[in-house]
Amino acid sequence: MAKRFSFTIDATDGRARTGRIEMLRGDIRTPAFMPVGTAATVKAMKPETVRATGADIILGNTYHLMLRPGAERVARLGGLHKFMNWDRPILTDSGGYQVMSLSDLRKLTEKGVEFRSHIDGSKHMLTPERSMEIQRLLGSDIVMAFDECPRADRPRDEIAASMEMSMRWAKRSRDGFDAGGEHAERAALFGIQQGALDEELRKISAEKLTDIGFDGYAIGGLAVGEGQEAMFATLEFAPQQLPQDRPRYLMGVGKPDDLVGAVERGVDMFDCVLPSRSGRNGQAFTWNGPLNLRNARFAEDIEPLDARCSCSVCSTYSRAYLHHLNKAGEILGAMLMTEHNIAFYQQLMQAMRDAIGASSFAVFAAEFRRDYLGSGEG
Repeated sequence: MAKRFSFTIDATDGRARTGRIEMLRGDIRTPAFMPVGTAATVKAMKPETVRATGADIILGNTYHLMLRPGAERVARLGGLHKFMNWDRPILTDSGGYQVMSLSDLRKLTEKGVEFRSHIDGSKHMLTPERSMEIQRLLGSDIVMAFDECPRADRPRDEIAASMEMSMRWAKRSRDGFDAGGEHAERAALFGIQQGALDEELRKISAEKLTDIGFDGYAIGGLAVGEGQEAMFATLEFAPQQLPQDRPRYLMGVGKPDDLVGAVERGVDMFDCVLPSRSGRNGQAFTWNGPLNLRNARFAEDIEPLDARCSCSVCSTYSRAYLHHLNKAGEILGAMLMTEHNIAFYQQLMQAMRDAIGASSFAVFAAEFRRDYLGSGEG
């Protein structure tokens, strides 16, 4: 019988783990990369194409969907899964990060965040309770607690105060989620660890979240400009502070080498707009590093994007054709490049799952870095 939520670790290799999350709408193989469907679509891709790349779960954005078309409207139309024709799990973020980063006019209080829409200037209030309500209306499978995400370069006392408030919001999120009736009986709720780069603050955050109790735990407040070295330094301790028997989700990450380094340090789940955004802008990720297909050197290159890639783009189209589409600004160029990039990310996750299962992750990681970082265009 399908389960509301369970997490099983099938194998470990060092700190790296591979396993699966079981949910009512299907299993999620970990380590997992979630393509980002900000506004009920992974840009330039049909849902069936996203699934064909190997994606088990996608991400939807609470902030954008509450503003357009509106959570209540999505609910009236049958929920987000039906609305966008995706029948597998969907994780929705809480909207907190977008409120902080996209709204110039906002007022932060203990109650929540009052802000003006970046679309039409209309005024809104987002609280932990409202965030839980929106995600319930959308029909999310994995709901994220509402939090604040300060930049890592803020003074420590500001980061500490923000973390403490996020932990109070986490408790309110838990209570709001539990009051969600039928939705709470079939969905899962993840808490979000904060504390920027500070080990002590992250430890306090992890302890408070664990006391509240969540199905999974996210590592928030990274990939916000601190750089890979600082991020990896934080990941040396942050995942280990969280419960070992629950999935750990690093939010908003990242480049392929970020993913490998994070899995080495015990992370199970990821999301990032990078593969789709880069695809729309002419950049392809390959096993030998990223390629800028707008570069003139590809104009007569008859080779596939990546000879090691098994996606339909690499088996069908040449670099020369993709170069032409990108230079001409054709929509098909964005579609094909995005499909390849999402497929590459899913192949990378499968390769990591296989390496962990075979107890050869260190060898895999070393070979990946040799090939990926040694010859790409950056």
